[in-house]
Amino acid sequence: MPPTLQTPWQRTLATLAVVLGTAVLAGLAVGHPWPALALAALALLAAHLLRLRRISHLLEARVRLPPPRSGGGAWANVERLLHRARAEVRGRERRLVEMMRAYRAVATALPDALVVVDRNTQRLIWCNAGAGRLLGLDYPRDKGASLVERLQPLPISHWLSAGRHAEPIVDAASPADPSIRISLRLIPYSDALWLLVARDVGKLMRLEQVRRDFVANVSHELRTPLTVVHGYLDMLDPADNEEWEPIIGEMRRQSQRMTQLVEDLLALSRLEAQDALEDEDVAMGPMLSTLRREAEALSQGRHGIVVEDLAGVDLLGSGRELHSAFSNLVANAVRYTPSGGRIAVRFAPAEGGGATLSVEDSGYGIPESHISRLTERFYRVSSSRTRETGGTGLGLAIVKHVLQLHQARLDITSEVGRGSTFTCSFGADRIVPRGKDPHEHPQDQHASRQHA
Repeated sequence: MPPTLQTPWQRTLATLAVVLGTAVLAGLAVGHPWPALALAALALLAAHLLRLRRISHLLEARVRLPPPRSGGGAWANVERLLHRARAEVRGRERRLVEMMRAYRAVATALPDALVVVDRNTQRLIWCNAGAGRLLGLDYPRDKGASLVERLQPLPISHWLSAGRHAEPIVDAASPADPSIRISLRLIPYSDALWLLVARDVGKLMRLEQVRRDFVANVSHELRTPLTVVHGYLDMLDPADNEEWEPIIGEMRRQSQRMTQLVEDLLALSRLEAQDALEDEDVAMGPMLSTLRREAEALSQGRHGIVVEDLAGVDLLGSGRELHSAFSNLVANAVRYTPSGGRIAVRFAPAEGGGATLSVEDSGYGIPESHISRLTERFYRVSSSRTRETGGTGLGLAIVKHVLQLHQARLDITSEVGRGSTFTCSFGADRIVPRGKDPHEHPQDQHASRQHA
C-alpha cells in the first residue's frame, strides 16, 4: 500500500497527478491523448480559479470567513490559515477597543481637564468631561473648534505656539467660571498632537494664602516679645557675675538670630503679597560699592573680594528689593567660603541686550542633588554648617521672589570643593542707560574694579 500523504500540498499534487493521468489514459483509449490532457488541465485550472475567486471575494467583502472544512488540499489549508489570521486580528481589535474604552472612561472620570489639541491648527480633537467644568468645552460639540477662541479671555495663543517650551500657567481664572482658579500645562506627546491639562488650584491657593497670613501674623506678633527680651538682655551686665557671661552672650546671639528670622519672614510675606513693584532707575555703581563694603565688613579681611562693573548700565526696578536680593547672595558667599577664599561680584552685559549680576565664591560647593531645592523656604544643604554661620534658610527664597517681581531669573552652578556661582539675569526691558548719580561718593565713582 502506498504511504499516507499528510500535507495539503502533497494531497493537491496527488489529485493533479490522478486527474491528468486519467485524462491521458482516456485519450489513449480514443486515440487522442493530447486533447484529452489539455481539456483536463483547463478543467483543473478553472477549478482553482473559481476557488481563488471565492477566497478573494470573501477577503474584499471583509466578511467573517466560514469555518474551514477539515482535510482538503492546498486551498482548504489557505482558508484555514486565513480564518485563523482573521480570528487573531478580531481578538486584537476587540482587546484594543476594550482598552480604549477603559482609558477613555478613566480620562472622563478624572477631575482634571484633558484636551487633545492639533499642533498645527491649535484646534480641539477631544476633551473629557472635566474640560466642561473647568474650561467650558464640550465634546463632540467643540470638536474642530479653535482653542484660542473657545478659551477667551485666556491669552494662550503665544503660549500654545511655544509648544515644548511653554511654561505652565500657575494661576488663572477659568473661562467657564471666573471664581475658579486653574493651572494650565501643555504636554507635547507626539509631533502632531498636544495634551492640555487644566487643574483646579483654588483650594491650594486658599491654603497658600492661609499659610502666608499665618506666617505674617505670627512673625509680626513675635516682634514685641523679642523687643522685650532684647531690652532685658541689654540691661544685664556680664561684669556683675562672670559666670553669666557665656550664658548672656549665647542668649543675645540666639535672640538676634530669631529677630533676623522674623524680619526675613516678614520680608518674604511682603514679597509674596505683591504682584508688581514700583519701578525706578536703580544706579548700579553705588549699589556695587555698597555690596563691596558689606562684603568687606562681613568678611573682616578673611577673603579676597573683587567687584567688577562691566555692564556700564543701570537697572529698572526697586532699589530696596534688588539690594536685599544682591546682599543676600553676597552674605551667603562670605558665610560659606572658608578663610583665604575668593569672592567675585560681577555686573556684566548679557545676550539680547540684558545684563547679569553674578556672585562667585571658592567655598564648599553644593552637591547637584540639592541645587534645585535651594530656593525653598528653610531648605538647608547642611543644618550644622548653617547653625555655625547663622543663616535662616530664607535668603535664597527672598532672592527668588525679588527676581520674579523683576521678571528676572536665578541660575545656580556649583561644584563640590570648588565653589558656587549665583547669577541674576535681567532682560533688556530692565536695562536703562547709566546716568551720573549726584549723590554718589567721589571714591565710589572709580569703583568699577576694587580688590580687597
